[in-house]
This record gives sequence, structure tokens and C-alpha cells, in this order.
Amino acid sequence: MSVAREEHLVSLLQTIAIHMTRYSLVVVFLWIGGMKFTNYEAEGIRPFVENSPLMNWLYQIFSVSQFSAILGVVEIVVGLLIATRPVWPKLSAYSSFAAAFMFVGTLSFIVTTPGWEPSLGFPALSVPGQFLLKDAVLLGASLWTAAEALQAALLKRKE
Repeated sequence: MSVAREEHLVSLLQTIAIHMTRYSLVVVFLWIGGMKFTNYEAEGIRPFVENSPLMNWLYQIFSVSQFSAILGVVEIVVGLLIATRPVWPKLSAYSSFAAAFMFVGTLSFIVTTPGWEPSLGFPALSVPGQFLLKDAVLLGASLWTAAEALQAALLKRKE
């Protein structure tokens, strides 16, 4: 394969990856945010929130379903705003930073939720830990989409 064809392939793959990463992140936020309005999901996140020193106080203010619905609204809004990248790249970037902040929060549940398996030694994770570990990838995707959207906003401002 010629260098020109390889460069074209790399460019094509990068373009596909950019869109797949951003809009997959959007789908994750919209889907999971929508699920937060169900009792199934509200009860599903309950043990994580109840055992989190950062978030357990929220159940003193809101019921389990109220907090879940509020979180659902936030997730849907973040997802929609990440999708605004073609029109408002800076807003999309800030929304990606919000997503990253949310994933840092959920990753903290690995060590605060009962059932974490420190007795098994590294690298053993309980089922909740395995479920949460994917958020490390989503955190990376959020930071990457934030950087890419900020770069686009800077280029737009220079024009």
C-alpha cells in the first residue's frame, strides 16, 4: 500500500473514530439517563449512592426515585449538549468535562460500595466493580471529546 493510501486510510479511520466516540458517548448518556426514570434503575443505583460518602446525603433530601430522575435529567442534558459539537463546539466541550466529572464520581463507587473484594487481592473486582470499571474508558472518551471540541472552538474563533 502506498504512503498516500495509508495516510488516507489513517485520516478516514480518525474521522470515523471521532464521530463514533462522541456519538456513542451521547447514546450512553441518553439511554442510561432515560433509564433513570424507571424504578429498576433507581433501585439499581441505590446501593452505590447509599454507600458513597460523596453522595449518600442526597437521599436525606430526595427520595430514591426523585434523585434518580434528577440524575436522569442531568445525564440527558449532558448527552444532548455533547452532541452540539458541530454547532457549538465550546458548549460540547464543557459538557464533555461534565461527563468526565460524572465518571470520576461513579468510579469512586468501586471502593465505597460493599462487595468490593479487597480480600481477594489485586486485581479482583466484585460484580459492581466490574460493572463500574467501564467508566474508566468513558472517562477517557469524555476527556478526549472535550479536547477535540475545544480545539474546534479555538479554530472557529480564529476564523
